[in-house]
Amino acid sequence: MSPSGFFRICRPANSLVAGLAAIVAYLIATGTVVPAALLLFVIVALITAAGNVINDYYDVDIDMVNRQDRPIPSGTVTRGAALRFAVLLFLAGIAVSLFTTPLCIGIAVFNSLLLAGYAARLKSTPLAGNLTVAYLAASMFLFGGALAGLPGLVRMIPIAIMTFLAMTSRELLKDAEDVEGDAAGGASTLPIRIGVRKTARIALVFALLAVAASVVPSFWWGVWYLAGILVVDIIVIGSVYLSFNCDTPACVKASGASAFLKAGMFASLIVFTLSAVFLQGTL
Repeated sequence: MSPSGFFRICRPANSLVAGLAAIVAYLIATGTVVPAALLLFVIVALITAAGNVINDYYDVDIDMVNRQDRPIPSGTVTRGAALRFAVLLFLAGIAVSLFTTPLCIGIAVFNSLLLAGYAARLKSTPLAGNLTVAYLAASMFLFGGALAGLPGLVRMIPIAIMTFLAMTSRELLKDAEDVEGDAAGGASTLPIRIGVRKTARIALVFALLAVAASVVPSFWWGVWYLAGILVVDIIVIGSVYLSFNCDTPACVKASGASAFLKAGMFASLIVFTLSAVFLQGTL
């Protein structure tokens, strides 16, 4: 085992971006950032990292086929050590949440249990696993708003919905890329059930719905937000369309659709942040 393996298994970039999204959510919900919002960053980063670790713990057979460079298949972290590390991260995130609000605590505990359940069971369930991951991504915005109480959480619902739809699209594309490994690991994902081509087209439907939802905040942020989010929408639709005619996992992977869609979602976070800081109007 090596320290670098424990660092890598957390997927720190994803964890840090998730934490940042929670702070942005609080900023959007309230129009300001207070020192307590830093707790959101810590909680979300820890629980997201825990979810990444527990996912690798359960996915070792699949990763031996699809991701042999990951810490457990490569031998830099043992499977038992990964499980203990995941539990520690979950407990640390929940412990920090005790210094926030009851709503935040509830979301932190629920999401921790859902992450563990996803890795153990739901991931191999067609579509249910994809929808679970999409909810978890969207819940970062709900969690950030929840620090401001129930009104703050409600204000974040429109952005949570568009995040949910875009993440569902990306999760379907990722499953389409990983058909061989998922099948070897005994999973029964949507592309295994209905084929890669149909899955890619369903992914496009979810992306189009996300684009439609992304227009809603223009009613309070105005034309400058609309201009920025339309650029993001072009990236999102273009990304998913790259895989539209693919009928093999190799084609989906070569298209780069999942990676481009991830970039588009990160760009949307930038647009939300700039809009909350510089544009008039609140949710």
